Amino acid sequence: MSPAATLAAATTTGPGFLSPTGVEIAFVLVGLATLGAALVTVTTKQLVHAALWLVVALGGIAVEYLLLTAEFIAWVQVLIYLGSVIVLLLFGLMLTKAPIGRSPDADSGNRPLALGVAVVAAVSLVWVVVDAFRTTWIDLDGPVQGSTKVSGEILFQHWVLPFEALSVLLLAALIGAIVLSRKNDPADPATPAGPGEKKGRR
Repeated sequence: MSPAATLAAATTTGPGFLSPTGVEIAFVLVGLATLGAALVTVTTKQLVHAALWLVVALGGIAVEYLLLTAEFIAWVQVLIYLGSVIVLLLFGLMLTKAPIGRSPDADSGNRPLALGVAVVAAVSLVWVVVDAFRTTWIDLDGPVQGSTKVSGEILFQHWVLPFEALSVLLLAALIGAIVLSRKNDPADPATPAGPGEKKGRR
């Protein structure tokens, strides 16, 4: 077989892992940075720092969407998660008067169990994604795959219930933060006594 025929056969078999493009290298580097930010998020003992590192992790995911030519999903990631969810978390931390510095109570002592569950969940997720998209290749130089039309059809045809459930969950979190932020007035007889308080006789 001539060298030209060998080169033609290599190009028709599809992309290979031994010759990554610049986009693929950037994808791996951004993915490693996102993984590092996620690890810091779950290991830091400062709640505010955890929320800020979560911003970095979610921003890295948005960059990954951009590299996969899914611009619409990337901007949805920025607007909803970075612009709404993180603000909601910080708002909840401020309302509940969470400590700004290091919090010894933030560690429940279940790190081995949580690490085991996280590893099992990560392996399961990676296996499902690899098995589902084993033979799927995205043409990064072709037309945009994550357009508004395609994403809207998929979202409102197959993911309506999870989308609405997420909105209800965020609303419940906001209501819970408001309830926890209310101050107990000792002079108000309708206010229940706290755990360290005793009701006296008048």
